[in-house]
Amino acid sequence: MHTLKITNNSFVFFFTISVITVSLSACGNNDNKIGPPGSGAARPNPVINVDGYLVRTQTIVENIEVGGSLLANESTEINPEISGRLVYLNVNEGRNVSRGALIGRIYDGDLQAQLKKLQVQLQIARQTQSRFGELLKVQGISQQEFDQASLQVSNIMADMDIVRADITKTQIRAPFNGKLGLKNISPGSYVTPATIVATIQQVSQLKLDFTVPEKYSGQISNGQYINFTVDGSDKKYSARIMAIESSVSQTTRSLMVRSIVQNNDGLLLPGSFAKVILNFAPNENAIMVPAQAVIPQARGKKIIVAQKGSPVFVEVTTGYRDSVNVQITSGLNVGDTVVLTGLLSIKPESKINVDKIVN
Repeated sequence: MHTLKITNNSFVFFFTISVITVSLSACGNNDNKIGPPGSGAARPNPVINVDGYLVRTQTIVENIEVGGSLLANESTEINPEISGRLVYLNVNEGRNVSRGALIGRIYDGDLQAQLKKLQVQLQIARQTQSRFGELLKVQGISQQEFDQASLQVSNIMADMDIVRADITKTQIRAPFNGKLGLKNISPGSYVTPATIVATIQQVSQLKLDFTVPEKYSGQISNGQYINFTVDGSDKKYSARIMAIESSVSQTTRSLMVRSIVQNNDGLLLPGSFAKVILNFAPNENAIMVPAQAVIPQARGKKIIVAQKGSPVFVEVTTGYRDSVNVQITSGLNVGDTVVLTGLLSIKPESKINVDKIVN
């Protein structure tokens, strides 16, 4: 038994050595086929066939759409000037009123009584002044006594003016031509200057406020006409720019613009949202390329230009954009061939062939 075990172990050892030898031989043959590094010729980069776009100038009419808000030309809350009990109220809700129309009146009985009292005092003071004037002519009194009588007349007249002013303050009137809102109080209420009787808005003419991006600020001017629409209607309205903010907002980098809208038919309401359409002057030398040619980068944008079979990555600045094309404001020249296809496969060392010009 012991001799048989030695024989088996020897056989296993011999078999293992044989397998290792065969493996090394095979590896040696493969190495001979591959050859040493650098012994074979480098494979050339394959030529990538692409579609191109020939850069030309064209005329574009740029327009943008921005949001705006309609505001009443004039709007204010109607408040009493003094405190008191409201004895009269004439608020025709939703109706137009003229400037100065009486809307309400506060109890003024005590003021009227004061005025009557002063009127009697004035009558007596004037009589006294007249008598003193006659006495002064014959030197029956001194000039000082006559002046005192005249001063009394002046003081009473001044007091009467104060009372009349207070009586005027009991009358609540419309500050301008406009449309009344809903009333907030009823006759008999005790009101103070903080009480809101109603609101009034001038709606025959409205303001339309909107903002435009900073880059378009140079194309907006006073007197320029714009178009806009409101929700719920397909009708196009027009407005005329009347004022432009003196500076650009540091927060939004936009410019506030105010325009005037004629609203004689009363269909437009203050507070409505408006879609403002701005049409700018035609640009006859614009460079437009298909949007697919623009490659976004972490900083900026690039376009691939084909030059003698090689790609050139050019940094560009974009401007106006429509549904298909984008304006290139810098980076391209007329006559350049812009690559449209295979953008992800092209590297600076690639070789390209413009197989077709699409325009």
